[in-house]
Amino acid sequence: MADHLMSTYARLPVQFDRGNGIWLWDTEGRQYLDALSGIAVCALGHAHPNVTRALAEQAALLVHTSNLYGIGLQEELADRLCSLSGMERVFFCNSGAEANEAAIKIARLYGHSREITCPAIIVMENSFHGRTLATLTATGNRKVQAGFEPLVRGFIRVPFNDLAAIDAVAETKNDVVAVLVEPVQGEGGINIPDPGYLEGIRKICDSRSWLMMLDEIQTGIGRTGKWFAFQHESLSPDVVTVAKALGNGVPIGTCMAHGVAAEMLQPGTHGTTFGGNPLSARAALAVLDCIESENLVANAGILGQKLRTGFIDSLSGTAGVVDIRGSGLMIGIELDRPCGELVRTALDRGLLINVTAERVVRLLPPLITTDHQAEMIVEKVSELIQEFLAE
Repeated sequence: MADHLMSTYARLPVQFDRGNGIWLWDTEGRQYLDALSGIAVCALGHAHPNVTRALAEQAALLVHTSNLYGIGLQEELADRLCSLSGMERVFFCNSGAEANEAAIKIARLYGHSREITCPAIIVMENSFHGRTLATLTATGNRKVQAGFEPLVRGFIRVPFNDLAAIDAVAETKNDVVAVLVEPVQGEGGINIPDPGYLEGIRKICDSRSWLMMLDEIQTGIGRTGKWFAFQHESLSPDVVTVAKALGNGVPIGTCMAHGVAAEMLQPGTHGTTFGGNPLSARAALAVLDCIESENLVANAGILGQKLRTGFIDSLSGTAGVVDIRGSGLMIGIELDRPCGELVRTALDRGLLINVTAERVVRLLPPLITTDHQAEMIVEKVSELIQEFLAE
């Protein structure tokens, strides 16, 4: 019974008690194909043996000491992430929202270092950055913000994929210190900007001495076919936030920074009790090892293209399908009407999917998905959509 849980979730009527790879089993023994990966978290699927082994070994040695002391595994993980991303320094926390909070604090410290009294950050419409007070204010979704006023000052919102709108703010505001943007908007409906959008933001930031901050909570750690989505273009951001897939289900988040941004946080300016403890750091190292050894970053790009091609072939000519888009293993199928009921229908058929932005079927399958499993996803989801639209 869930009588003593706060009603923060409209949970589906199912409980899972075990998983293996792309599959989950509920408490009744029924099998489900997981095309959502715990919302882009379980990139290695469920119960990956290497991650399981690393967790068991580390739990038997040391789980937590606190950041009052050196943590060798945390330092090793920071080295790996900086090598992969080109960043210089890393702050470890427990979630994506916390990582974005750290980024916002870095931007404000940077602004004050330039004697800007009320530093502002440009954010995007339809974005999602978390549910803390600062990150829900940065989020471009009124439903997330409603009831939590007064919101946090210091955010200026512009349309996504619109460089001219950022330029217009630059011409009229002299208190801007940073731009915070998702390379691909996940919760907003798998919205993919035009080629060169991120490079354009980089140029604007350079010309204005702003920080370019990328929220790669959902796109990072290989999901788009690169370790980080910004690596599809020729640029280096000042701040990158990552969480979700880094721990494959073990809570861990990171705020990585380069250049002047990497020097903003000093002793006393920020902290965390649990962030980067030995257990979470060991899990993340195991995740990175597995992704590298199994060549899963490249696989995400190849498999994502196969999925999109499969959906285009199976749904072409289907009235009501507006668009099929994606980047790597982030797939969005936009319909011409609200389709939230598809989540429950899919569950009844042993399939886990998601609907976001009311009309977009969102798929985030694990990076370990095989060609055969990808074909199953295309077949099952296409059938689901076609039956729904036919009604």
